[in-house]
Order: sequence, then C-alpha cells, then structure tokens
Amino acid sequence: MNDEKEEKFNIGAHVYESSESNKTGSWRAFKPIVTDKCIGCGTCEKTCPDGTIKVNPKTKKAEIDYDYCKGCLICMNVCPVKAIEKEIEK
Repeated sequence: MNDEKEEKFNIGAHVYESSESNKTGSWRAFKPIVTDKCIGCGTCEKTCPDGTIKVNPKTKKAEIDYDYCKGCLICMNVCPVKAIEKEIEK
C-alpha cells in the first residue's frame, strides 16, 4: 500500500458570467468588414476566437456581431477568397 497523502487541488477559476453578457466590441482597433466576395464557406466562423461570426443560412454570407468582435482580424487572414477587409476604428 502507498502511504503518500492524496494531493488536493483547488479549482483555479470560476466563470460567473459569459462573454455574451459583456459587450467587448469597444476594445476593437480594427473592424473586419465582410464584402460581397464572401462564399459562405464558414472558415472565419470556425476560427473566430470569440465566436462572433456566423454564416447566415439564408444569405450564405458571414455576419459579424460587432458588439463582441475585438478586431483580431484572424477571420481576414484565414478567408480563402479574401472576402474580409479591415477598417480602422475611430
């Protein structure tokens, strides 16, 4: 038998509110703009770290929720048809 004491670990953090309850879009320095070139492939939706991009099933185009988009531009960099452009926020 092993006489070592069992280690107890404290939980590091509790998330009491989701980011959906905190509009964080005001942090943005760049605003990604979806152009008419969008083919609705969903690559931007899959790679958005904040989950702010959804492909509209009716229009088959990406739509960005600017209340939560932080302007990281990952979507712009992964778009296979370069359908997302950046605008500098003022």
